Amino acid sequence: MIKVLHVYKTFAPDDFTGVPRVIHSIAKSLSTCCDNTVLTLADQPAASQPLEVDGYHLYQVKRAGKLYSTDLSISIFGDFRRRAAEADVVHFHHPWPLMDLMQLASCSQTPSVITYHSDIVRQRLLKPIYAPIMHAFLLQADALVATSPNYLKSSPILQRYRQKASVIPIGIAARDAPDVSLVRHWKSKVGEGFFLFIGTFRYYKGLRYLIEAARLNGLRVVIVGSGDVGSLGRNLPDNVTVLGPVSEVDKEALLTLSAAFVFPSHLRSEAFGVALLEAARAGKPMISCEIGTGTSFVNVDGLTGIVVPPANPDALSAAMVQLAGVPGLAAKMGAAAIERYRSHFSEDGMSSKYLQIYQRLAASA
Repeated sequence: MIKVLHVYKTFAPDDFTGVPRVIHSIAKSLSTCCDNTVLTLADQPAASQPLEVDGYHLYQVKRAGKLYSTDLSISIFGDFRRRAAEADVVHFHHPWPLMDLMQLASCSQTPSVITYHSDIVRQRLLKPIYAPIMHAFLLQADALVATSPNYLKSSPILQRYRQKASVIPIGIAARDAPDVSLVRHWKSKVGEGFFLFIGTFRYYKGLRYLIEAARLNGLRVVIVGSGDVGSLGRNLPDNVTVLGPVSEVDKEALLTLSAAFVFPSHLRSEAFGVALLEAARAGKPMISCEIGTGTSFVNVDGLTGIVVPPANPDALSAAMVQLAGVPGLAAKMGAAAIERYRSHFSEDGMSSKYLQIYQRLAASA
């Protein structure tokens, strides 16, 4: 059985969005053929280590703090050195600058693969300092994976390593249909036939443009997620409902009731958009923005939904009006969305491709 060490800055229960969910899917689905371990930081590590989670091991190291959004720890260097020496393959999940230093400082000879989830977008002032470290880290990797052909093409960093880069799209497990009584519960609260957003209230999500689009067209919008509700602005229009965070089963119930999914992220910090996959899996047409990342790989303009220019509430509003007003269009695009999910974004499909990389790297060692 191949021993795989996954390394990333956050994980459940502190964070179960984006990258942590991808790691969980890989580790869980390959638990019968790989001995998976996740090494991460936590504000309050469990007293008993490791934790056993869905067929894999989770080691938590105390987070010492943050510097320029980078999670820090000194003690994790020793933990990483020991775990990497015991592994057959180390699977890094970029970006996390401290992880680069951990690998370079350890001089580990264990074969490694890096999944390049995103460029570093915000910390422009630190890029000249970090760039030599990052390139040394990327250069030593035995394999490099992008999550979409769109991101591989648009990232200047990935283009430097094009010869050893491959594409493995993110995949998610098949959908469990929501309980009928739960759907009825949410229907009594928010109705049905609305435009739905699910995600965290982060700077790059473009929610202010969605709210302005709703103000322009008067169509009903439901916003679900965690974060600072005040960041959405004051005096929200009456046709916008903000629910805050809900459970996974509640999200599926709300998707069932929705007419379409809107994902207004307007910056490259949105590298893929797992929420789009969840909408496609539920058979919902999507509206997203063209930002040169995986969002337009999931949502194909004119097929599974509509892709509009970023930070443009007028274009966003027009797309919503089109989906709501053209008979049969939403149903047609929703059917195409679920078919694209099945053919491109299944959890088993993603995991089997990573298994091939693990087997190749383990054999080479």
